[in-house]
Amino acid sequence: QVQLVESGGGLVQAGGSLRLSCAASGRTFNTYAMGWFRQAPGKEREFVARIWWSGANPAYTDSVKGRFTISTDNAKNTVYLQMNSLKPEDTAVYYCARFGAGSYSASTSYDAWGQGTQVAVAS
Repeated sequence: QVQLVESGGGLVQAGGSLRLSCAASGRTFNTYAMGWFRQAPGKEREFVARIWWSGANPAYTDSVKGRFTISTDNAKNTVYLQMNSLKPEDTAVYYCARFGAGSYSASTSYDAWGQGTQVAVAS
C-alpha cells in the first residue's frame, strides 16, 4: 500500500501563490502517474493535474492551465503543485492520488488518496 500526505495549503488572497506537496511512501513506483484533484463544498471531486513520475506528460484541466504547474522530485518521492494567480474559485480541498487504471481525469481511475489539504482564496 502507498501512503500519500499532502501539505502546503492555506489561506491566500486572490492573485497569490501556494505550492502543495505530496509526500509518497510505500509502493510509490508501482504506478507511473500521479494526479491532483480538488473538491469544493457541495461539489464533486474535480481533476486538476497529472504527471508521470519521470516528469513527463504533465496535463491540466482547462481552468488552471497557465497558472498551475505539476512537477515531481523522484529522489524525494514527492509530487508538487505550484499554484500561481490564485482565484476564489480555486478554493477547495486538494488531494494527491496515485493512478491505477482508466481515464486520467476520472477520480475512479486512482487507487490511493491522501488526506487532503485545504486551499482558501479570498477575494
